[in-house]
Amino acid sequence: YPSEFLMQKITEDNQIPVHLRVCVSLQYVAGLKGSALVEFFHGNIAEVENEELRHLMWSSVLFYKTPNVEVMACVLLSTKAIYFLLDDSFIHADEHQSEFWNKENSDCENSSFHLSCCFVLKLNDLQSVNVGLFDQYFRITGHSADHIVTCLTRDSYNTHTFIQQLMAVLSLLARTPSPEPVDKDFYSEFGSKTTGKMENYELIHSSRVKFIYPNEEEIGDLAFLVAEKMDGLTNLHSLNILLYVLAFQVNHVEGSAQNTTLQPKTLILTSSDLFLFDEDYISYPLPEFAKEPPKRDKYQLADGRRIRDLDRVLMGYQTYPQALTFVFDDVQNQDLMQNLALDHFGE
Repeated sequence: YPSEFLMQKITEDNQIPVHLRVCVSLQYVAGLKGSALVEFFHGNIAEVENEELRHLMWSSVLFYKTPNVEVMACVLLSTKAIYFLLDDSFIHADEHQSEFWNKENSDCENSSFHLSCCFVLKLNDLQSVNVGLFDQYFRITGHSADHIVTCLTRDSYNTHTFIQQLMAVLSLLARTPSPEPVDKDFYSEFGSKTTGKMENYELIHSSRVKFIYPNEEEIGDLAFLVAEKMDGLTNLHSLNILLYVLAFQVNHVEGSAQNTTLQPKTLILTSSDLFLFDEDYISYPLPEFAKEPPKRDKYQLADGRRIRDLDRVLMGYQTYPQALTFVFDDVQNQDLMQNLALDHFGE
């Protein structure tokens, strides 16, 4: 340990997404290669001497206690735990998270010594993993509200790779075997007698950690919600969701040093409209210990435009991720053209 292949893979994965800015301490981590990265892990992060680093990923993360603060993190998966090296902005953004941060170290701020706050979730405490729609994100759930983290990878490949690595590491855990399952028929296995509704697809790993994937009903619910937002102008049966992607909306801020801010949004494209939603990625489905529903809905409409009003799409020439600018005709009365066409051409 570690193998040449693992060293090369971790080095390749150790790249901060170009569109996101991070603090100096995380830039230092991103500059490490090969054996230096493994030595850094064992010298500064690992809690046990004999644990092995298996996977590295850069991702935005959300905590259950602070659902509005999305922070950049370097996610390190070892044979004992999942470590989240967090950007400094997280500490300054939320005063309630003081238990995450050791106040005694604040005198190091002016030196060349860089501290990052690191959140640790031990694999033995892991209970379930919820994979989001189209593998755009996943939520890791432990035994309390402090141990729920969502990784917003915005990338199905990164999500898939991390889940595969996590399953492989969990297979190494020595846990007491589950009792033998009682044979169940299909309906009692997947259906709920009280609601008659199909449950989400669950895979129970040999380590007894549940991996929960969305079923097609979630897309149906989303289509119904989108149709509601369209004020019933469309037939629900003809409404197809063509694309669901987690993206950023670029807002230009005048007088700011950075000029632009990135607002996380869920983009949904149907056969007739383009929607931007503010989505709650951390609170749903409700954890078992939740006493009341979340304060906000899972999807909140931020903007919606008809495709027929789309004038042109401008594409930037930079590398991935691509910037797209949608330019819409500024039609004050959206139903004007529709009514004219009906009157003019008859039935």
